[in-house]
Amino acid sequence: MLCKKESNSNFSPVLDHVKETFNKVVGSGASTLVIHHDAIVLEEYIGEQSNEPDARLVQADTQFHVASVRKSYIGFAVAYAVFYGYIKSIDDLVLDYLPELDDNVWRDTTIRHLLTHTHGLHQTDGTIDREHPAGENWTYNQVGIEALTSIVKRTTNKTISDILHEQVFSPLDFSETDWYAEKHEKLVDVILRNKEDENWKISNSTEGDKPNMYVSTRELAMWGYFHLKEGNMNGEQIVPKEIIHMATTIQSPATIDKDLPQNGFLWFVKGLPAKETEIGEEVPEGSYQILGYTGVTLLVIPKENLVAVRMFNSFGSPEGYDYLSDVRSFGDVVVSCLEK
Repeated sequence: MLCKKESNSNFSPVLDHVKETFNKVVGSGASTLVIHHDAIVLEEYIGEQSNEPDARLVQADTQFHVASVRKSYIGFAVAYAVFYGYIKSIDDLVLDYLPELDDNVWRDTTIRHLLTHTHGLHQTDGTIDREHPAGENWTYNQVGIEALTSIVKRTTNKTISDILHEQVFSPLDFSETDWYAEKHEKLVDVILRNKEDENWKISNSTEGDKPNMYVSTRELAMWGYFHLKEGNMNGEQIVPKEIIHMATTIQSPATIDKDLPQNGFLWFVKGLPAKETEIGEEVPEGSYQILGYTGVTLLVIPKENLVAVRMFNSFGSPEGYDYLSDVRSFGDVVVSCLEK
């Protein structure tokens, strides 16, 4: 870990917020970490990695299932492919790269639409249909993600995992961030609301194309810190800063309604005061965030030189729990700590 630890009681409300959320969701463990001005000002671990009687305590090397937070890593891989010319432009048509797709469904859909969830496509029982014209609405589902991972692999001849290990994980000595085919003792159990939850799927792919990614709290915070520092760690430019800038600035088409969420390369980015944003109202413009169905959240606030992480091993929202309201308030609480 490159950051020194300087605990700051001003950030105790963040821990209180995480504990409150932990008591609302269905899970056995949680954690939180905040980096401010290049120091770890809050780092706490709560509960156990599973509901088993002899469960391992949640600790620094515990790896949480990050669900859709993995999309920030996919966004990086796409930015890498664009920067090095494997993808000519994010305004290229998807069909130019994946010509085998149904022309009637995918016509007019660009890579930009995939990156910003504005593709307008919907999948039911394996069949992809058009729900909205491309670039006119915001649709959060896996259709665009699967197409993006295919485009990256086809253009670069590398998997998402290959690119991330080569460009980031190896240079930064990440050993607690990966896609896993098999369980090991440091991986949390994902606690389902019910055993028949149809949204929970297991994959043995290690290519980075499936939602089986586990990350420790510290390494997720360092992933955010890596972005905050535009790829420059300890005076060394690990990746070109243009890659980070592409991924973390607003790329949503101007054709969508101003009240819809705004995205970079899959990151949620704070720009206009959109009503449907997933970022807290008090979080300043230029901040970016990624979140997952397990409750995991990574928030980066460049204007305050801050990274905040919260981790849970829950899955989905139990009755009475408003996930979006909760994740917005998490960001607002983080910002409120800066005012003390």
